[in-house]
Amino acid sequence: MFPLISLSASKASDLISHSERSERSKFHIAYLCAVQILLFLFAYLIGSLAWSVWIGQWLQGVDLREHGSGNAGATNAFRVLGKQAGTLVLLLDTLKGFAAVKLVYLLPESEASVIMMLGLGFMSVLGHLFPIYVGFRGGKGIATLLGVVIALHSGAALLSMAVFVAFLLSTRIVSVSSMAAALSLPFWLIYKFKEPSEVLIIFSCAIALLVLVTHRKNIVRLIHGEERKVKLKRKRVND
Repeated sequence: MFPLISLSASKASDLISHSERSERSKFHIAYLCAVQILLFLFAYLIGSLAWSVWIGQWLQGVDLREHGSGNAGATNAFRVLGKQAGTLVLLLDTLKGFAAVKLVYLLPESEASVIMMLGLGFMSVLGHLFPIYVGFRGGKGIATLLGVVIALHSGAALLSMAVFVAFLLSTRIVSVSSMAAALSLPFWLIYKFKEPSEVLIIFSCAIALLVLVTHRKNIVRLIHGEERKVKLKRKRVND
């Protein structure tokens, strides 16, 4: 009789222990999901920081979206606000994307970390395109995308930047340079770096598509020969 009682008590203890572990596991999963949702929201809020609009208002009392190309981005900031303000906007917008991706380090490392990084980067770009702080009227996300790519793969980002500079020097058209740089990103990942992550390659292709979509008006102006060119200053050589 006593052995049976002892055996039953042991089974009951095992069942209770298993139930406790199951409850703890469910709580842990729920906790991680909640943290991930909050990080996605935070990444969006970081991306929504409308530096170009605010700097335009602070320095010159103008809404950048009502001047130049009407775009709330670094290129229009250079055009309307000047070199120093444009450089500041470029750096801050790039930092948004970089910082958003790095939020992943607030989570335990796992096999899904890469996907989480991509999601955070996407949310920061979404915030730049539709910033909550300034009426959801943002820019095209090129600088923020650059920050995301730097955080994900600095080597490919550097080569894409080189493509941008090469096209800018040859065409003097920022939109063409931006699209060329974005389209080159999957190429560098696949053929130069032999990137093993299929998810990252798919994301790079999505970036290229997104850049084309956000530049659809520029493409129309290019077809009609109406796209603006930037003036590249050159030093004069005295005879």
